[in-house]
Amino acid sequence: MITRLAKAGLAAALSVTTLAIGAVLTTGAAAAAPAGTPSTSAQHVTVSQSGNYPGGFFTTGNMSVGWTTSGTADVTGPTHITLDLPPGVTTDGAMFFPTPPDYTFTTALSPDHRHLEAVFTATRAPGSYNFMKLNLATTPGVPIAGAITATVANPNDTDPTGHISAYDLVSKSYLPATVQAAPAVTGLDTATGPAAGGTAVTVNGGNLAGGMVLVGGLPAPGRCTDTACTVTTPAGSGSAPVSVVTPGGTAAAPAAFDYTGTPPTPAAPTISSLSPASGPAAGGTRVIVFGSNLTYGTVAFGGVPATHVSCGPTACTATAPAGAQPGPVGITVTTAGGTSAPATYTYTA
Repeated sequence: MITRLAKAGLAAALSVTTLAIGAVLTTGAAAAAPAGTPSTSAQHVTVSQSGNYPGGFFTTGNMSVGWTTSGTADVTGPTHITLDLPPGVTTDGAMFFPTPPDYTFTTALSPDHRHLEAVFTATRAPGSYNFMKLNLATTPGVPIAGAITATVANPNDTDPTGHISAYDLVSKSYLPATVQAAPAVTGLDTATGPAAGGTAVTVNGGNLAGGMVLVGGLPAPGRCTDTACTVTTPAGSGSAPVSVVTPGGTAAAPAAFDYTGTPPTPAAPTISSLSPASGPAAGGTRVIVFGSNLTYGTVAFGGVPATHVSCGPTACTATAPAGAQPGPVGITVTTAGGTSAPATYTYTA
């Protein structure tokens, strides 16, 4: 499921930004390296949370969970975010609505409404910030005790600091930063399945809590405990590597998952418009490509690959390369479904 605004209408979206009178707005980030210390990872992402948390006379509240990129390179691939609420506190889901929609964002909420997982797939430059909003409610008769914990993980981030943020509802303070132990994967209970996906697989190991399973680089929906992840395979082909990405790092499975048969052919990408449709021949213009079936696409200007490309189902953002000379060129988007018909972009002198 590709979601931009999950479990919320306009009224809910507006209520998230409203503070209850007398409540305290608190903000905090997971501790990373000391200020001025560069991350050890070229791609790094950290998590933070802030909110008007429920407690005392207040039976409802709201909060945001944000993730910030840093390092020396664009953060790419799927970023996994989790939120765990203590007994007595629930949420009805996450709201996420940045524009342009050059990303995919999926969420899954547990039946008890206390555990939420989100996967954000996009390309983001160092220093970018994204966040999701959530409404919180309390359960009558259940004392509020414990911490609200948010985590983040990305397979290209090798620095485990800054991946966990915890706010204690009793002391009304942020807990000291922690670093999760590195994960280990010992095996899969099923190592083969149809190319269409849908095979239930259990990935066994240790320190897997808060994890996301990737099969052939694609997120497999499911959930992880400390010792096992139970997921459903996405569509794929051939022999696909399996890994588990957690706040403590990434661990590869000792064996691949082998797809059988031929996967379904994705729909071909199409381009409907560009914004802007022209820019200097020196390149460097940020262009939004609107269309359909653009997920995981690459963008080219007259056959020359664009940089900083991020694609969702209906839009890609890309930075134009330098043109050989002023004049029109064709912009194309290429996905697993093929290459789109070109749209005209004009380099200016």
